[in-house]
Amino acid sequence: MLCSKCAANLPDGSQFCLKCGQPVSAGAYSAAAAAVTASLGCSKCGASLPDEAEFCLKCGKPVSSPAKSASVQADAEVLPPELPRPKPKRRGLVSALLAVLLIVVIVWVAASDNPFAQGIQELVGWKHDETVLDSTFSVGPHAFRFYKFSLPEGSVNVGIVGQFTSSVDAQNAGSRKAKDDKDKSKDKDSERGIEVYVLTEPAFTVWQNGYATSSVYESGIVREGTVQADIPAGAGIYYLVFSNKSAPKTPKTVRASVLLRYKSWLPNWFRMMKGRVWNWLGL
Repeated sequence: MLCSKCAANLPDGSQFCLKCGQPVSAGAYSAAAAAVTASLGCSKCGASLPDEAEFCLKCGKPVSSPAKSASVQADAEVLPPELPRPKPKRRGLVSALLAVLLIVVIVWVAASDNPFAQGIQELVGWKHDETVLDSTFSVGPHAFRFYKFSLPEGSVNVGIVGQFTSSVDAQNAGSRKAKDDKDKSKDKDSERGIEVYVLTEPAFTVWQNGYATSSVYESGIVREGTVQADIPAGAGIYYLVFSNKSAPKTPKTVRASVLLRYKSWLPNWFRMMKGRVWNWLGL
């Protein structure tokens, strides 16, 4: 059956066109008309309507659009949203490799004796060379002279190094007899030599009172020598002693140059600031 107005195919028994709403004559039939499966219902007369119907086939009432859109949405397949793909974590791997490389470099600089590493240690204030003594001085007969030095907190790899020479102090001998004694004993180390010690503070107190004690360094009676000794790590007070006790009449002239070498994780500015704060607090 065909509509006389829009030529749309109509099911058998239709009284109105489902496309344009035109009344259908009773004698209009078409052999090519095909059966339509009904899935909608008219809200006025209850007639079954095909999915594409816009007007009722029986009463001509327009089909409501919400009902049609609802059936379309019901038939539509809802797809889940596409999840973003995780990106490979390359930045974390690079950061970890850089951190490991930095640790290796720091350990090498701290432990190496390479000149370049030593230069970096001096640049960052980790390696220190402090002058304990660099001068010429006199030591009277049966007397001694000492120089006090201290190690700061956090000191490691501590050592004291230097050189010294001793000779008879002819200007301070005091008499011709002393000069004669000097000439007679010029080949004796006990008259021309000097004893050098490096002592801790408690050991210096014992030695000063005339008792034997342990020492960090002891040269014996020599006319010249090299000071080289390791000192325990950590803070402490020490004494560099030049003793002429073995010569009861002959004064000595000593030329000495001694350095204190150590490494410390605490920079100088931090120790100075700490000392000022302690002094300000009266500690």
